[in-house]
Amino acid sequence: MHYTKEQIEEFPHLFKINLMNSISGFKSANLVATKSKDNYTNVAVFSSVVHYGSSPAILGFVLRPTTVIRNTYNNIKETGFFTINAVSENIIDDAHHTSAKYPSDVSEFDKTNLISEYKNGFFAPFVKQSPLKIGMKFLEEHHIKANGTILVLGEVIDLYFEDDMILEDGFLDLSTQNVATINGLDTYLIPKEKRRLNYQRPK
Repeated sequence: MHYTKEQIEEFPHLFKINLMNSISGFKSANLVATKSKDNYTNVAVFSSVVHYGSSPAILGFVLRPTTVIRNTYNNIKETGFFTINAVSENIIDDAHHTSAKYPSDVSEFDKTNLISEYKNGFFAPFVKQSPLKIGMKFLEEHHIKANGTILVLGEVIDLYFEDDMILEDGFLDLSTQNVATINGLDTYLIPKEKRRLNYQRPK
């Protein structure tokens, strides 16, 4: 099978976005939770969370263009805080529903079985059922001119996870808690560890 750029551009809209969202491979499944200055909470599923450095510990994710109201983006810019919460198998349905567009004064926590949880005075809520919760402080944003999306970078402030996830060398084994991945826009999978290899040096 071979598609040219011209053919891709001519595909029906839904076919094209399904195709283009699938070609980058399996992506992380995370819930980004925020709270506004007026104390309205928001939680939304993202498949674009990426590691950008360990010292300081920086994670980032991509937001779609702000041509319409983006509650996650607005809350982060207003308050400077957000949380990243891994999606495990038992909350996939509720996590996926957070992709629905609700007004800013309607919390996805109230429209799903997801439970907001506050820890150690951190401003933004965590998702109680998530086995991996990360408290984030906003660092910077980068506007991607090619398509109007925004890369949001934050620093890890707090890290919570289930005891059985961490190994002696610091590796966090997400498979012990059935953490999901996303293929495309709407297909969730539960990966299992196949093989862990040693750090490689030139032969």
